Amino acid sequence: MSIHYDYLVIGGGSGGYAAARTAREYSEHVAIVDGAATLGGLCILRGCMPSKTLIYSAEVLHLAQKAKLFGLDIPSAKIDMTALHQRKLRTIGDFADYRQKQLQSDRFTLYRNKAKFTDEREVTLDDGTVLTADKILVATGSAVNFPPITGLADVPVWTSDDVLDLDFLPKSVIVLGGGIVACELAQFLHRAGTKVTQIQRSPHILKEVSPEAAVVIETVFREEGIELITDTALKLIEKTESGVRVTFEHGDETLVREAKHLFNALGRKPNTAGLNIAAAGLETRKSGHLVTNEFQQTTNPHVYAAGDVAGPHEIVHIAIMQGEVAAKHAFGKPAEAVNYDTLLGVVFTDPQIGHVGLTEDEMTKRGIEFVSADYPFDDHGKSILMEAKHGYVKVWAEKSTGKVLAAEAVGKDASELIHSLAVGVSLGATLEQLLKVHWYHPTLSEIWSYPLEDCLDLLAK
Repeated sequence: MSIHYDYLVIGGGSGGYAAARTAREYSEHVAIVDGAATLGGLCILRGCMPSKTLIYSAEVLHLAQKAKLFGLDIPSAKIDMTALHQRKLRTIGDFADYRQKQLQSDRFTLYRNKAKFTDEREVTLDDGTVLTADKILVATGSAVNFPPITGLADVPVWTSDDVLDLDFLPKSVIVLGGGIVACELAQFLHRAGTKVTQIQRSPHILKEVSPEAAVVIETVFREEGIELITDTALKLIEKTESGVRVTFEHGDETLVREAKHLFNALGRKPNTAGLNIAAAGLETRKSGHLVTNEFQQTTNPHVYAAGDVAGPHEIVHIAIMQGEVAAKHAFGKPAEAVNYDTLLGVVFTDPQIGHVGLTEDEMTKRGIEFVSADYPFDDHGKSILMEAKHGYVKVWAEKSTGKVLAAEAVGKDASELIHSLAVGVSLGATLEQLLKVHWYHPTLSEIWSYPLEDCLDLLAK
């Protein structure tokens, strides 16, 4: 015997819930399977919300410690990790409670189990229950990656889950990796008062952003006191009496660093382990992501995938968009594929990084002729008075039309600033149209008017 549904979602995170919610508009027979210990998904429980809560508190602490720069007398400012941990729990608790109520509502049938495919349109739960469905969505997210580095499996190691759940201040931490999570949490730990050594394999951190943006963050990290070592090759990780030892090559040298704790921030991988995807005829890319078409349909036309398990970008709003597209397409409704040409990405280091639209490399590959211009924060009124002088903004526009194709902000509150240009890029606005905006003085946002004007001048030449 099996139980049949019109639409079945495996994974109740942001992408899975968005798909189930959309599917519910077309059918009353929608089920969600989620066997996680706590409902809510990565973003709410172990990703976006807890990390940004901690990062913001560390930024407030950092500003308080720089009080004299602002003409203030703040005798001392230090972190209270116990209180910070409790604040984080309260913050994410509110979001998690809301999501749990949504998932547990009578709109869906919720199974608190693990699932694996046993046929093209059939899954079996870990309690033996068999579910079948006309359409199935896989939204199982991602898991921490443990690459084959000698000794990594033999020492006590933290993942981002552990760092985000700290209720004490570590004395010293070695951070392996230079991706977004590695950089955000390395800076958090340093500002909290931990001695941080960050070891990155490639020449620059943050391969997701432009080299120019990465250099700004590298400069700030080193100025603040993080020991950042790039262009390395990890050789050996060992347990010591007091913690861990990491041996690595850097140029012609073999270097050794020791710390109390080791943080593995060497990326994440699509979470397909245990799903038995072969039984459903699902294929993966070299990256491990499930192969999908523009409507999130896998190599099995009855099965879709969304979010981190599908890629190509592990971002919450992308997972939501993909989930909605998948559900609409599954029910034969008009579905507009996600437009990655207007992709918006943010890094919550300080200074922050925001980018929208195509990369310069992609424009060149496509043969798009463009002009570009940038403007530094250290020559901008509002950022100067805020002591936020690191970084720049940059705009790219198509030569033939003046349409803004991309923008990048590296600086104070770049995560907010980038949305002004994200609207323009997404709606296909031109330089002239964006210059009709009232860019108010003195604001951080006003800085966009300068590269917009410079690009327009370049087109006129």
